[in-house]
Amino acid sequence: MRHRKNIKRLSRQSAHRKAVLRNQVKSFLVKERITTTLSLAKESRRLAEKLITLGKKNTLAARRLAFEVLADRGLVKILFSEIAPRFAARAGGYTRIIHAGLRRGDNAKLAILELTELKLKEDKPKKKKDTSEKEVKKQAGKKPKIKKMDEEEQAKKSADKEAELLKEKETQEEKGFLGGLRKFLKQDKPE
Repeated sequence: MRHRKNIKRLSRQSAHRKAVLRNQVKSFLVKERITTTLSLAKESRRLAEKLITLGKKNTLAARRLAFEVLADRGLVKILFSEIAPRFAARAGGYTRIIHAGLRRGDNAKLAILELTELKLKEDKPKKKKDTSEKEVKKQAGKKPKIKKMDEEEQAKKSADKEAELLKEKETQEEKGFLGGLRKFLKQDKPE
């Protein structure tokens, strides 16, 4: 009998179940939003909320307890420095579950598990060019180079472009049966 045992077994043995939940929570803390099955989301939520509560305490003992679950120092640091401070004023309810329909292959109920207070996307400041005094003086001393075209050069370039367009048009007319027919008909016309 399962009297007072409130954990779902998830059709897995205990070691596998713990590993799955740990991996779910790790992904959740990194991405702050994951899509999974409804039952896995509900169980992952329990563990994630316990970890965030530990993060709010911010003691060495709490860090060690969180490390037992996460087994990743970088992730523990993120939990205690970035995620937990967002929920300092909140007494619980750090996550939400949103139903996301049914999975296509096996018709399992899907859910989105996310933090209630998502991180705001910050615009990264653009890096300014590092200009030293010498470079500024060099740029100030230089005159901008403007290439002036003579009228002859412009006329020559435009004539070349027109010639290329005519050649392209002729090659397009020569292609295919209709192109050959047009060429044949043009030969018959007296000019």
